[in-house]
Amino acid sequence: MGARTQAQRDETTVEIGYALFSAVFAAAVVFGAVAGPKLMFAMPYAVERGLLLAAVAAAALVLPLRVVTVLRRFSRGTARRGLPDQPSQPGRTSPDS
Repeated sequence: MGARTQAQRDETTVEIGYALFSAVFAAAVVFGAVAGPKLMFAMPYAVERGLLLAAVAAAALVLPLRVVTVLRRFSRGTARRGLPDQPSQPGRTSPDS
């Protein structure tokens, strides 16, 4: 692999930042969705504790999953860069079609 240009390094940095930011946001949403009932309803201590632990576990699962998904999609996109999405042959249509 050759040396990368500054634009390619900047693009990678922005994509990593986006992956981390969106992962933190998604983890916070999941945490809030799972732990939210704890704030809205009166529950026994064991149930509240269980919801809190489930929320932490779900957020801990979502965060790296989102980072990996975003960065994998980015790497697939950069690997195909330079190649056309479709063949560069002009399509010929007959007057009857």
